[in-house]
Amino acid sequence: MSAAAVVLLVLTAAGGLVLSAWGERLRPPWGAAVLVVALAGAAGSGWGPGRAGQGLGEVAVLCAVLAAVAGGGPVATAVLRFADPTEAGVPAEGRGGPGDPDILRGGAWIGVLERAAVAGTLLAGWPEGLAVVLAVKGLGRYNELRTTPAAAERFILGTLASALWAAACVGVAFLVRR
Repeated sequence: MSAAAVVLLVLTAAGGLVLSAWGERLRPPWGAAVLVVALAGAAGSGWGPGRAGQGLGEVAVLCAVLAAVAGGGPVATAVLRFADPTEAGVPAEGRGGPGDPDILRGGAWIGVLERAAVAGTLLAGWPEGLAVVLAVKGLGRYNELRTTPAAAERFILGTLASALWAAACVGVAFLVRR
């Protein structure tokens, strides 16, 4: 069962890379759902009895980090779009809610680094590092968050979605390695 979990992690990472390459505006709305289902399948496969060999466990860790970094962007974007009631049917110039990608520019790259840091701290056995990562991110965006309510909402939703995705990916690696 662990081999199936690793294969599904590989597919999750590959799917995340493909969806990220398409870009936020061209990404299909169902893409994030496919990633979530693949990760859930990996978790279910990793949950089964038996212990992975040392090599398979290390491959699972690598694939989990890749899935966390690559797949988190599409998942966070989907959460932001779903949470924005003005998203559907509003022309680009009339936007300004949490789903607007022009709010908090550079957030996609910050999210990549955030998910890598979240995965790294969890894999290193230092969960306190999550507080450090999220505090640094919040301090870096403080001025924008204080002055723009939509930015604060986008920051909270995107950060939680991104961090939870990374933690879930690492959780699958832990299931395979146990």
